[in-house]
Amino acid sequence: MTIYGYHMVMKQTGVAELKARLSEFLRAVRNGESITILDRHTPIAKMIPIQTVKLRVRKPAAGAPSPNRVPLPPPLKLKMDIVRLLLEERQNER
Repeated sequence: MTIYGYHMVMKQTGVAELKARLSEFLRAVRNGESITILDRHTPIAKMIPIQTVKLRVRKPAAGAPSPNRVPLPPPLKLKMDIVRLLLEERQNER
């Protein structure tokens, strides 16, 4: 990203230049820049960095049952055929 005064300007490149300097553009994206790709001066795509989410696994609370000991809810008592409903829903999608 180029900063000009108080404004940030996104990098832009044409398809031919992107093909010729792909590694350079990928490094820029890896460093947090966004790049707009142009085809005959028309924006067609944008390369942006992937946002990674870091998950933190924590220990269960004291006294909590282990996952294989958690009681399951009772099965539902329905007066309809679930398989028939599923087949109907899938037929409507076709």
